[in-house]
Amino acid sequence: MNKLFIPVILCIVFLVSACGNQTSNNAGKSEGASPESSSSKTSGKSGTVIYQSEEGPIEVPANPKRVVVLTRFLTGNVMALDVPLVGVDDMSKSNPRFADKLKNVETISTESLEKILELQPDLIIGLSGIKNIDMFKKIAPTVTFTYGQVDYLTQQLEIGKLLNKEKEAKAWVDDFRARAQKAGAEIKAKIGNDATVSVIETFNKKLYVYGYNFGRGTEILYNEFKLGMPEKVQEATKKDSFAAISTEVLNDYFADYVIFSKNVDEDSSFQSSEVYKSIPAVKNNRVFEVDAKTFYFRDPLSLEYQLDFFIKSFMGK
Repeated sequence: MNKLFIPVILCIVFLVSACGNQTSNNAGKSEGASPESSSSKTSGKSGTVIYQSEEGPIEVPANPKRVVVLTRFLTGNVMALDVPLVGVDDMSKSNPRFADKLKNVETISTESLEKILELQPDLIIGLSGIKNIDMFKKIAPTVTFTYGQVDYLTQQLEIGKLLNKEKEAKAWVDDFRARAQKAGAEIKAKIGNDATVSVIETFNKKLYVYGYNFGRGTEILYNEFKLGMPEKVQEATKKDSFAAISTEVLNDYFADYVIFSKNVDEDSSFQSSEVYKSIPAVKNNRVFEVDAKTFYFRDPLSLEYQLDFFIKSFMGK
């Protein structure tokens, strides 16, 4: 972007924002708007609601039509509630399972100020601490979330509140948890209460193992199914919920069953080694491979796919 163009853009945005705020304040006074609000309460301005964000109350559209999501961790959460998207990050666009729905959606980033302005979003969603946050707030109401501050199902409830679809979000959460726990009970009945599972992934030229609550189906396997985790995995992932491991010690981190989130763009030649082939889970055909690009996240769309994959893999359906 032309460096001189950004200030010009923002000057225009500031002016429009100021005029809009003045109009809003006058309207609020004439309508006797109350300063009290909640995440589901309509504000003084027609067509908006107040969402109680991490940073405090924010006035957002009651029915947003042009949403920009700056983080791959929340794209699927918005998509699951059928709210129109106009801009998402590159990693969301590269998810094969999102491809059709995001076909006409622009690829953006926290650096794409000009493009995002041109998209005319009515709501921007991102992670806390992102670059250019003050500029985004001048373009459209901007709400940020701290990754991992709430559990993965509560996160969907929060997105539901933000998008004025709390009832739909809660209905999905209740239904999903019930189905996941039922499937977990059936799986444990088949593979045994003491059976363990580990999750590995090839990423950025390294091999990783994942612990609790870090996507890749870990929320379902350990929270809902309540399957066991190898002691070595627990120790390695205790701090960050993930750890890089050497292929020479795979046997220490492989459980009775293994979910291999495999990236075809990464080197997986270790699977041809004798060390790998000698691991019990490998010899017993208990390593279940899945495309990593479809398995990274923990939004409702990804979780539904993961649950279905686990049922088919463990139950042989």
